[in-house]
Amino acid sequence: MEKLIVHGGSRLSGTVTISGSKNSSLPILAATLLTAEQCVIRRVPDLSDTNYMVRILGTLGAEVERASGRVIVAAEKVIPQAPYDLVRKMRASVCVLGPLIGRLGEALVSLPGGCIIGDRPIDLHLRGLEALGAEVEVKGGDMKLSAPDGLRGAEINMRGKFGSTVLGTDNVMMAATLAEGRTVIEGAAAEPEVADLADFLIAMGAKIEGAGTRTIVIEGVEALGGAEHEVIPDRIEAGTFMVAGALIGDDLLLENVCIRHMGALIDVLRESGHSVEEKGADAVRVRAGSSPQGGEFTTEPYPGFATDMQAQMCALFATTPGISVVTEQVFPQRFMHVPELNRMGANIRMEDATAIIKGVERLSAAPVMASDLRASAALVLAGLGADGTTEVNRLYHIDRGYEHIDDKLRRVGAKVERVKE
Repeated sequence: MEKLIVHGGSRLSGTVTISGSKNSSLPILAATLLTAEQCVIRRVPDLSDTNYMVRILGTLGAEVERASGRVIVAAEKVIPQAPYDLVRKMRASVCVLGPLIGRLGEALVSLPGGCIIGDRPIDLHLRGLEALGAEVEVKGGDMKLSAPDGLRGAEINMRGKFGSTVLGTDNVMMAATLAEGRTVIEGAAAEPEVADLADFLIAMGAKIEGAGTRTIVIEGVEALGGAEHEVIPDRIEAGTFMVAGALIGDDLLLENVCIRHMGALIDVLRESGHSVEEKGADAVRVRAGSSPQGGEFTTEPYPGFATDMQAQMCALFATTPGISVVTEQVFPQRFMHVPELNRMGANIRMEDATAIIKGVERLSAAPVMASDLRASAALVLAGLGADGTTEVNRLYHIDRGYEHIDDKLRRVGAKVERVKE
């Protein structure tokens, strides 16, 4: 097991190139199972999660080659059973359900693992696939789906208690591409990653309209073909480095950023007194403000403020003068980073799903424990701005979603090192 040693006190300056999106790559890789023809996916980030997905594709029978961000998949012969040993390590592995039931008419997939950030049930996935005609049985930790008479288009509402489900929308959309007739997904997730998956499916021959809105319409086709696709930039990695720039940035330039995906975060950073300068459509320059002030936001489905950026903003607000208020309404239990930040000297008080943050002058280094992917990023950011040397343990969490984050930080002036525990 590895940990990251973070030496506080450095200032960041230079250029960071943002990787392809993790949350796009995983369902797009799964979607290659929908065709027997070869697919080429570019800008796939080198992450533990994408590595697990590549291995899952291989165990399902696909031939997979991977080199320098490019993944080539030929799923000519596919079996319907995804193994527990791999599926348990990554929640997004559930997105093989849609392609398998869509193409093979059956699927046997273990209940997924992944970050522990509160209740994230997959009932919406199963409800949507049932509406298409799949018979569902959950038993012994496995999800068994079958559609002996094939899938048929239907009207489906994918909105849940805390908003729309991204992977659930992905699963139903993928399955519906090969269903007979017309499918209408109401309450669909509108995240850019859903639209990116739809673009890939359309390149394969699918008939999809409305992806990126709350209503998606799919006309089923008999078969899909091979396609090539380049994954969109990772807006959460971009956002994390933007927060780093606001925290300790003298002049941080981020390249390969889709500015139109970043509006909610940019607004909050600017309102808090930081400089965010757009450089065309795909680059942004960030500098820490000379007189920052507290901010307030509530996490919401896209285009609202992303829940995946909540923890990083808590790290920024921890040393921002004044009072900041952060409310989490997507995953209300997603505040396990707060006790660790408080161990470093932050003054954060919880009221149900709202964090009340009173900014302190400085944080102090301490050994801290990452509980999930985005919490680990928040603790790294906190360590960069703290006095002394911080040890971030359970580094495997951050490797799930950030491609070579320690290397990227070092290139812009941070003093971090990865060591064995």
